[in-house]
Amino acid sequence: MDNRNLKQCDRLRRASQFRKALLCYKGYLKRCRFSGDREGELYCLLSIGDTFRIIGNFDKALEAYRESIKKARISKDDLSMADAMIGIGLSYRGLCDWKTALRHIENAKDIYKYHKDREGIAFSLWAEAGTLRIKGDIKNAIESARKAKRSFESMGDKGAAAYCLCTMGGLSRVSGEFDRSLSYYSMANSIFRDLKDRFGTAYSFCGIGNALRMKNEPDEAMKHLRKAESIYRRIGDVVSYSYTIWSKGMVHMMKGEVPEASVLFRKAFDNFRRTGDLRGIVYYWLSMAELSLLKRHLSRAERYLSDALSLSSKKGFALERVHAEFITRYLREGIIDNDIYKSYGISVRFDSFPFNIP
Repeated sequence: MDNRNLKQCDRLRRASQFRKALLCYKGYLKRCRFSGDREGELYCLLSIGDTFRIIGNFDKALEAYRESIKKARISKDDLSMADAMIGIGLSYRGLCDWKTALRHIENAKDIYKYHKDREGIAFSLWAEAGTLRIKGDIKNAIESARKAKRSFESMGDKGAAAYCLCTMGGLSRVSGEFDRSLSYYSMANSIFRDLKDRFGTAYSFCGIGNALRMKNEPDEAMKHLRKAESIYRRIGDVVSYSYTIWSKGMVHMMKGEVPEASVLFRKAFDNFRRTGDLRGIVYYWLSMAELSLLKRHLSRAERYLSDALSLSSKKGFALERVHAEFITRYLREGIIDNDIYKSYGISVRFDSFPFNIP
């Protein structure tokens, strides 16, 4: 394997120039196949899978990872097989199939443990944390993220530890701990900017914006969300960009700017549908239910909430289902029942409508 040529591909990916990186890896993959370089071929396939996954093309990522597993079996390369399994798990996580995702992540973690691969174990813990968040198992998700962060820090991997901080920031936000969320994201942002990690910088800017949104600081929130939006647009990350503009829509809604919120929610929905992000679609329906309530379109709000409740129940999105149940009770009975969140061990609390969903 000619590391000199691959280093250029890796540099492009680290610089978040994902389209150029894909072209580079694909070109090198052809050369590896022509020369019979199995090691280089496997490396390129895994890298292509990772790059497609980062930009939200999960179907293409799965194709590359599945081919990687076939090649790894032929080469009897257990660790590369585990890397592909993790990639498959993260792709299914992106498609909101957390059950399939967890199965692949746990299988990969077993391989890493067998080979005593500390970096692999830490990465699988981080992947597990984000997947448990989709399931709605916030307590165990936080524990996995903390373990991953400690492990990456012990290995001196500041960048990976910063991604764990972002995961912890998101988990803190949905738990109702907004100051802690802001602290985690701010620490991560400082690290990512030092490392010149554009993707991580955008990720942390979005997290800071959402934490400020929850702290009722709309102007500061919008400033950071716009920074994230700009970077995501440039690097081509459709999935993260979509959640960012949804968050901007929430800021507008909380300010009573209904037309502006509606446009952003619809834009986010179009992207969620294009990337197959079912959880994102649930958030669209929840936010549109609130907009409908603001406009006194009660039957329309009921339909949105019914769809959100049905899909979140079917897919096992526990936290999103709670949001749907909470807003539905408010619609039907006029009751703000914060106790429903306490039963899930989180401290989210709303005092008045509209509800600033975290």
